[in-house]
Amino acid sequence: MIINDKICNERMCLNLEFKDKLVFARAKLNLSQADLAKQLNVSLPTVSRWENGKVNPTKKAIVVFSQFCKNKNIRFEGENNE
Repeated sequence: MIINDKICNERMCLNLEFKDKLVFARAKLNLSQADLAKQLNVSLPTVSRWENGKVNPTKKAIVVFSQFCKNKNIRFEGENNE
């Protein structure tokens, strides 16, 4: 899979910005923005703005997203993969 010129394999994607991680996770899990918003307990417009790079997520949102990905066995380079 290629996201914004970055190559992703089945389980890991390298050197992605947060917005690209969202796109990768949604594609990997076959989720809509609305589905992901529900999983992260945020609004659909919030996910859309994150993916478009219009706003950056809060630290809390990043932690929630990271835990969500860890639970779904999705890893990103540079993260603690214990």
